[in-house]
Amino acid sequence: MIIYKSADWWEAFIHLKSSAIIRKLFVRVLWIGAYATLVTASDMYFHYHDHITVDKEFFSFLGIMLSLLLVFRTNTAYDRFYEGRRLWGHLTNNCRNLAVLLHARLPVHDQQRRTYLARLLSSFPLALDGHLRTGVQFDRLDEPTAGFREQLRHVGHVPSRISALLQEFHEQLLREELILPTHLLTIQRHHEALLDVAGACERIKQTPIPFSYSFFIKGFISVFVFIMPFNLLDTYQLLTIPVTMFGAYALLGVEMIGDEIEEPFGKDSNDLPLTQMSTRMRINIHEILGVPVTEEEKSLAAEQYSVVY
Repeated sequence: MIIYKSADWWEAFIHLKSSAIIRKLFVRVLWIGAYATLVTASDMYFHYHDHITVDKEFFSFLGIMLSLLLVFRTNTAYDRFYEGRRLWGHLTNNCRNLAVLLHARLPVHDQQRRTYLARLLSSFPLALDGHLRTGVQFDRLDEPTAGFREQLRHVGHVPSRISALLQEFHEQLLREELILPTHLLTIQRHHEALLDVAGACERIKQTPIPFSYSFFIKGFISVFVFIMPFNLLDTYQLLTIPVTMFGAYALLGVEMIGDEIEEPFGKDSNDLPLTQMSTRMRINIHEILGVPVTEEEKSLAAEQYSVVY
């Protein structure tokens, strides 16, 4: 995710080169500029716009319809992006709450159980990060017990397995009377939220915008941009080229931004910074339970969200 000051226009322009979607957009606009140049140059020799005309009122009507579709498209994509961020905020809160509740129940000098819980609980967001992306990076997970990572390599749904081990840990504390049944009920509410978040994130990831709807908007934009130079020639003449490129920049940009943010768990520059959020949760959990972490891990958690190129 790109972090910048929204009120600073110059900083926003500097970050343009950091966004892959902007670079792709510039390339497409250049191709459309070449097409507009071809149409304009051909008209200078053949004057075909005297015979091929597009009704301006009809063209304006198409523009209004297209703008409404793009507004709905962008809002739908942003809703998915914001829901993803809200879910990860919910995950952060519940991981911290679990750590706080168990910190109060575990003996202060029981460093073995505290370390086991810190490593196991902090592995959940890291595993969910990989599960939603290209796969779990097992070398990033802590090892509460020997062979923990190797066991997870043979599991189809790693977050569920970690959640099951957490539940076993809670039940063990109950049997040893370190927590009471009333405590377990409170703990259970936060524990169940972990897989609730995982399931909701999977729903977003596995339910893309319907193909027919996305294809319809892309087709509509293509036709609109294709006829745009013919509609502008008699008014703008040579200025048809930059005007067409500017219009294409606006239309294509909105659509491409929607394509990028509708999948908030990817690795594009405007997607959610799941790795940084997972690392911060890890540090928070260890600090709450009184388990030491290295300075290198703290520095990773202190960094601002990175720009993914």
